[in-house]
Amino acid sequence: MKTGLVLEGGAKRGIYTAGILDVLLENNLLADGVIGVSAGAIHGCSYASLQPGRSIRYNMKYGNDYRFMSLKSWLKSGSVVDTQFCYHELPEKLDPFDNEAFKTSGIRFYVTCSNLETGAAEYLCCRDMFAEIDCLRASASLPLVSQIVEVGGKKLLDGGIADSIPLRAFESMGYDRNIVVLTRPAGYRKKPNPLAWLSALVYRRFPKFVAAVRNRHLMYNAELEYVERAEKEGRVLVLRPSRAIKVRKMEQNLERVREMYELGRFDAEANLEKIKAFWQKRAAK
Repeated sequence: MKTGLVLEGGAKRGIYTAGILDVLLENNLLADGVIGVSAGAIHGCSYASLQPGRSIRYNMKYGNDYRFMSLKSWLKSGSVVDTQFCYHELPEKLDPFDNEAFKTSGIRFYVTCSNLETGAAEYLCCRDMFAEIDCLRASASLPLVSQIVEVGGKKLLDGGIADSIPLRAFESMGYDRNIVVLTRPAGYRKKPNPLAWLSALVYRRFPKFVAAVRNRHLMYNAELEYVERAEKEGRVLVLRPSRAIKVRKMEQNLERVREMYELGRFDAEANLEKIKAFWQKRAAK
């Protein structure tokens, strides 16, 4: 049996996931594979490169740099995240990503993207993060405030539009013992997007993508229900925030970002024995 980590997105709220992943690494709890969506992919790659603490470190150091994520970056570059700074300068120089460890860790790493032409999800396996950095960038490129990313001739954006919680996709790849990390507390359900009309204007050349944006809340809530059924059946272990912390997509209050990270650590440590038992059950099969 293969164990996987399924990591939801959530922009800066996704730092919760980094807290959980750091505790897993510190306890040598390594999955066979990881599939991340948007912020889940951003933080998941540091897990796959065996670098605990990296995500919160660079978030605290550069989180208020306008190039990291801001409307100012969008006005200057066309994307809320400055491509050169976040996907080259930061991982290559400022807080180096260990690409060699990533390639040799034995953890298969997938990112989820949304295909503008088909409106469907693309699950891209990354084996060399520096060579395939545009896959990660595409997964985390929010609609309306990011430029379209082309990978392999496909036009891609935020994976959360087409598949926010890709548990079913990972199961179909053979990962049958999965830990799902959500970034909303229990009971959350997504509401219709009030800006769907604007997406219909901006992406009018891509009607299938527009439909995916319009129906995202339906897809998301159906996926949550699937995850909850799988949890009741004992097929997955779900980790989610034990309390609500309001963290905006482009949160500038670094103390609130830190609080969300620490909540991830707290929840992982509180469930550590349950997580270990889940791993041992995998190993016993």
